[in-house]
Amino acid sequence: MEVFNGISMERLNDILDKVKKIRIALIGDLCLDVYWKADMTRSELSRETPHFPLPVVEERMSPGAGGNAAANIAALMPGSVRILGVTGQDWRGEILIRRLRESGIDADGIVISDKAVTNAYCKPVRTGISHVEYEDPRIDFCNYENLHRQDEEKLINQLENCINKTDILCVSDQLVYGCITQAVREKIITYAKQGLKVVVDSRDRIGCYSDVVLKPNEVEGMRALNMERAPSKPSFDDYVDAAQALASRHKSIVCMTLGPKGCLYTDSVETIHIPSWEVTPPIDICGAGDTFLSAFSCAYAAGVEPWEAASFANMAADVTIRKLGITGTASPDEIRDRHRQIFQVI
Repeated sequence: MEVFNGISMERLNDILDKVKKIRIALIGDLCLDVYWKADMTRSELSRETPHFPLPVVEERMSPGAGGNAAANIAALMPGSVRILGVTGQDWRGEILIRRLRESGIDADGIVISDKAVTNAYCKPVRTGISHVEYEDPRIDFCNYENLHRQDEEKLINQLENCINKTDILCVSDQLVYGCITQAVREKIITYAKQGLKVVVDSRDRIGCYSDVVLKPNEVEGMRALNMERAPSKPSFDDYVDAAQALASRHKSIVCMTLGPKGCLYTDSVETIHIPSWEVTPPIDICGAGDTFLSAFSCAYAAGVEPWEAASFANMAADVTIRKLGITGTASPDEIRDRHRQIFQVI
């Protein structure tokens, strides 16, 4: 197995220049991330109930799930970014679409449904006298029924309308009752078989796709192969075997992320390990997979080799995991700075 140890600064700048010309679309599960910071020193016992309320002093909202992946794409400044998905007719959907458009993303392909709710993860964070912050249990808005057939048809129509204007399609298939239904997935696979570049990130259904680029993490990859008999602590070789089996079984390229160990590229014939680099703590890995998906897809659409795209994506993810308390994005200049840190280029 080969090891690919990174790209030069010249190659990095070449990739960033090429990204400016690509047209990219993302279809998938959209979410609004909400952070409510409560200062408990301001809390007073309620007169009506025996509780201390959470006095919110700061509120932040940003796109999450597929929305975060799209925001990461937009941060790399491609020629165009389109996003397809489903939101509800509610305040969360209005804010989410507004935030996406503020990032320069074409959100006209979002289906606004009267049968669904807009997914949201609301995170109350308590502060007090000390510097310690404490996150309460999340408050989630989710759908608990399959996507309505009428909304499914509208989403497929939106996909058909944009496909001829797209160089690469990202798929963010994250939720049990999300918008990537079997019919939507079959349409995506059809386009991939016709030659469209498609990169898929799926929490639970990575094994349902073929003829695409699969981007599981190591847990998702092992699970997709139903490897119940795998060791409780899989070795690096176990991950290599899983990636190769996925590529062979699903007629796909596989780019399996391995956290601090980097990632693996394989087409079932050739396998390459792309190591990552040490990142000084503190770190927050929330959203790192979205960043990797976005950066990999942009570079891959720009025509570079997939292992080069993976190395580029590793650096982008290094940037965002250093952004605490928020999923975050990686700009071209931030990625250049990370490259300088790794290779000590002045």
